[in-house]
Amino acid sequence: MPKIRKNIAISESGFVFDPLSGESYSLNPLGLEIIHLIKNGQTYEDLSEALLAKYEVDQETFDRYFYDFVAALKQFNLIEVETDA
Repeated sequence: MPKIRKNIAISESGFVFDPLSGESYSLNPLGLEIIHLIKNGQTYEDLSEALLAKYEVDQETFDRYFYDFVAALKQFNLIEVETDA
């Protein structure tokens, strides 16, 4: 499971600021919810279960959205991906 970098600032309104690059981003409500669940250490299974119960979406659609979202976070250097060593 990815981890949000510690120095990333995230407001309750979905504003994300990266102090290393000076870049800022805006999250939609679902993206903000996913970020908070990741920061709280939720596993993918827990995160998926919680959001599937809350929103009217099937597992395949959620998986696609989640992995696209995580890829965007990685592209913008907002996460650290743990490696199994």
